[in-house]
Amino acid sequence: MTSVCTGSLVLAAAGVLTGYRATCHWLSLNQLAYFGAEPVAERVVVDRNRVTGVGVTFGIDFALALAASLFGDDRARRAQLSMEYDPEPPFPGGSPSSSDPAIIAAVRDGSAAFQRHREEIAREAAAALHLSML
Repeated sequence: MTSVCTGSLVLAAAGVLTGYRATCHWLSLNQLAYFGAEPVAERVVVDRNRVTGVGVTFGIDFALALAASLFGDDRARRAQLSMEYDPEPPFPGGSPSSSDPAIIAAVRDGSAAFQRHREEIAREAAAALHLSML
């Protein structure tokens, strides 16, 4: 079972990440714990038969890594070349670990209202799911 970005929250809410290590977009990572998953701040987390990845643009990297694990490195490398995937981002700092603290703060500030709303929904969903499981 796989997921990229905040799709991990959907899997967690469905109960399929309970007791598993998982990751998702850095702004929502803590919310995985509401549903019994163990949040891990890594680009990709493989825990038994669950594979989760960070932000949505990581999807191609994620797909190639999964292809390599299923079909071997050679076949994944051929797929990478076939789609001419050779990323060169215009700026460094595409993750919190490599970004300037001022940029991180600006992103947090700019998405604060949205994140508060998402946090509220995640807490409510987790509470409702917990009650329905009793």
